[in-house]
Amino acid sequence: MGISPSSSAQQARQRIAQRLREIRLDAGLSARAIAKEAGWHESKSSRIEHARMVPSAGDIRAWCRACGVEDQAADLIAASRTADSMYVEWERLQKSGLRRLQESKVPLYEGTRHFRVYCSNVIPGLFQTRDYAGALLSSISTFRGVPNDVEDAVAARVARSRVLHQGDHRFAVLMEEWVLRCRVGDAEVMAGQLRHLLTVMSLPSVSLGVIPFTAPRRMWPVEAYNIFDETLVQVELLSAAVNVTQPDEVSQYVRGFAELAGIAVYGAGARSLIAAAIKELD
Repeated sequence: MGISPSSSAQQARQRIAQRLREIRLDAGLSARAIAKEAGWHESKSSRIEHARMVPSAGDIRAWCRACGVEDQAADLIAASRTADSMYVEWERLQKSGLRRLQESKVPLYEGTRHFRVYCSNVIPGLFQTRDYAGALLSSISTFRGVPNDVEDAVAARVARSRVLHQGDHRFAVLMEEWVLRCRVGDAEVMAGQLRHLLTVMSLPSVSLGVIPFTAPRRMWPVEAYNIFDETLVQVELLSAAVNVTQPDEVSQYVRGFAELAGIAVYGAGARSLIAAAIKELD
């Protein structure tokens, strides 16, 4: 298994590799001795120590057993699993369908006080109508070839939106203007979605900004992402979900959000852009 392109995940993997190396040195063993004891090729020990190979739970247990520190295996396995969750292919997340993934996010959404969302591709999930979510999730299900549980997934996504009306949450949402014109579903579905945006943006907990086509860019369009308080950023790539937790990386996304917010329009300006997009559907 290769190392994630996310630097957060890579740094976490490197810390685990470094700890395994320290354990080996403390035990006075060579990498070759570890390999012999564990029953694998000696090059595997080197690949693990240099973070070029992700060790399995069994590999970590074998390493610790060879070094006489079996009591440290559980913590290292837990750390490895945490690193693994930083970059997860959609194939793994959605192998049983889409509903379970929607439901799994509920505790995170309910526990977050300040949401910051930047959307450069589709309407954010919390603002989606049932019809729009259905059209979008159907496309995802077909593209990824996962079990078709779209109806249940849509119900779970819509139910998750109750956080807009319950609890002490704040939502700062930015969208590129082209998202308003990126047609998901037919014209009727899209018009209903845009009218729903006009309703949602009137909620006292919601700040909705739209970045116009014509806005002078001091911040370029980037991948869509969600900031949960200031502890977690979730980025959705085509192939995988990236969970960013490194403070310096999180701060970059926070700073990027502030830059994008500075070129967006709000209130009447945003309503005007949404209304224009609705008119184009007539």
